Amino acid sequence: MIVILTKDVKGTGKAGDVVKVSDGYARNMLIPKGMAKEATEGNVRNLEKQKAIAEEKREEQKAEAQVLARKLEGITLNIASKGGDSGKLFGSITSKDIAEALEEQEGIKVDKKKIDMDGPIRQAGESQVTVKLFQDVSATLKVSVTV
Repeated sequence: MIVILTKDVKGTGKAGDVVKVSDGYARNMLIPKGMAKEATEGNVRNLEKQKAIAEEKREEQKAEAQVLARKLEGITLNIASKGGDSGKLFGSITSKDIAEALEEQEGIKVDKKKIDMDGPIRQAGESQVTVKLFQDVSATLKVSVTV
């Protein structure tokens, strides 16, 4: 029997896949538990429409991320922190601090998990931080730390 998986099934396939399984497995396990539905013409057409809509939405999100990336490339973020005479900070600047400063200074909200740092900034001066906005879209943000 050919079915369309509605959920990921270990050893069978991922959600949205059209797979051929034994009749018993489909009738006794997959369909009653809501993991699959029969692959009729209408269901297959509906699946293709959903995939097209999802792809269109993904492209739209990628375009928005590219616009935001170009905007972030030109920004230098200024963060003031306490530190010693040698420029060494008493604390450190983390991705959370950068995300908060970006929202406060520029009005751009970015999740702290999307800010990629080698480690926290512990020295005053200028640093570069990568912000991953989408799967293939990232921007480099300049962060200037003053004591």
